[in-house]
Amino acid sequence: MAEDHINPLDYGDDNRVSFLVAEWKRLSQAERDSTELIEVDPAMKELADKELEDIAAQKNTLLQQIEKIVGNPNEREWPNEIVLEVRAGVGGEEASLFAEEIASMYLRYAEIRGWQIKKMEESRAALGGYKEAQFEIKGQDAYRTLQFETGVHRVQRVPATEKAGRIHTSTATVAILPIYKRIKIEINPGDIEMETSRSGGAGGQNVNKVETAVRLIHKPTGLDVRCTSERSQAQNKEKAMTLLMSRLQQLKDEEEAKKRADDRSAQVGSGDRSEKIRTYNFPQDRITDHRVDGGWRHFFRG
Repeated sequence: MAEDHINPLDYGDDNRVSFLVAEWKRLSQAERDSTELIEVDPAMKELADKELEDIAAQKNTLLQQIEKIVGNPNEREWPNEIVLEVRAGVGGEEASLFAEEIASMYLRYAEIRGWQIKKMEESRAALGGYKEAQFEIKGQDAYRTLQFETGVHRVQRVPATEKAGRIHTSTATVAILPIYKRIKIEINPGDIEMETSRSGGAGGQNVNKVETAVRLIHKPTGLDVRCTSERSQAQNKEKAMTLLMSRLQQLKDEEEAKKRADDRSAQVGSGDRSEKIRTYNFPQDRITDHRVDGGWRHFFRG
C-alpha cells in the first residue's frame, strides 16, 4: 500500500499537493470521529465501519495521487519567478550594444506573455548598451519557458561605428536564474559580507542621501550581487539575498549536471556560460543554434 512509502503530512507546504494533503487531513478527522462514535454508541458500529471503509479507500486514492506527483520529476514544480541577467562579453562597445538588444528581446517577449517585469540593476557602457543588467520577471511558466536561454549568445554584423564595412563578432552572456520559494541552499551568515552605498539616479529625495543600495558577497565562492531597485536598505538586502541564493542554487545544479554528464557536448541547455548556444548573423539574416547536432538554422527573408 502507498502508505508504506510516503507520509502526506510531510508535503503540506508543497504547492503541487497542498489540496490533496488538506483533503487527507479532512478524511483523517472523519476517521477519528467515526472511531469515537463506535466507542460512544456501539449500536452505530455497523454504520461507522462502513464509513471507515469508505474513508480508507479515499485515503488510499489520495496517497497514490500524491506519490505519483512527488515521485515523477516531470511533475515537479516550475518556479514562476526568475532573474534575467545579461552581460556584455567580448567585442567592446559593440558587445554592450548587443547585450542591451538581447535584453530588450527577452523583455519584449515577457510583455507579450503578460509577465511582470522589474529592473533590478543595470550598468551602462560609455557609448550606450549594457555592461550588465538584471531584471526580475514574474509570470506563469517563466522559468520553464526560458530555462534553456542560458549561455553565450554571439552576433555577427557590421557595427554602426564601423566605417570600413567589416563584419564584427561580439558576444553577450545570458543567465536565467530561477527564484525558488522553497530553496535547498543553506547559507552561513558568517559567509556573507554586506556593503552599502547610495543608489544614485532617479527615485526621490531619499535615494541619493541614504545608503539604500546593498551588495552581498558570498566569501566561499566569491559570488556577489547588488540590488538598488527598492527604496529601503532592508528591502534591497532581502531581494539581494534571494538572488544570491538563486545563484548558489544554480551553481550547485550545474556542478551536479556536470557530474552526471558522460558527454558534455551532448547536453542541451546545461547552463554552462562558457558554452556558445546561438549565433545571430545579420548579413545573412540567419540564426544558428549550436546545441542541436549539426546546428539548427533559421533564415529570415525580408
